[in-house]
Amino acid sequence: MALALEEARAAAARGEVPVGAVLLDGAGAVVARAGNRVEECKDPSAHAEMLVMREALRRRGGRRLADCTLVVTLEPCPMCAAALAHFRVGRLVFGAYDPKGGAVEHGARLPYRPETLHRPEVVGGVCEGQATDLLRTFFQALRGGCAGEE
Repeated sequence: MALALEEARAAAARGEVPVGAVLLDGAGAVVARAGNRVEECKDPSAHAEMLVMREALRRRGGRRLADCTLVVTLEPCPMCAAALAHFRVGRLVFGAYDPKGGAVEHGARLPYRPETLHRPEVVGGVCEGQATDLLRTFFQALRGGCAGEE
């Protein structure tokens, strides 16, 4: 999670929503890492999770990531949660829960739906405080320091 948090901080420094992701292979080696690049790429699908899954397939070949762990600082949104199933990621580890936009433990709860193609192991709340603080600080600054708004 430390590397994902580094990527989130780098994303914030670029003016992106501070979400970072790292994809680890079965031995725990880093295959890919990225932070959000939605604004930079002018691409609404350039979420950190999507970037690392795409890069991992590019580097490894094939079309499945069943032996991999995706580590991300924020609970994945519906797009990224659905992509986890399509990429067949074996394990998801995330930091901050996202009651408004998440789709793993909130909203659609995609990994737990009976029609889902693939169900990764899910571990949430890892370094939750750090990930939440990064997001809170970013959005408070964006709103001109208005505390209490989310």
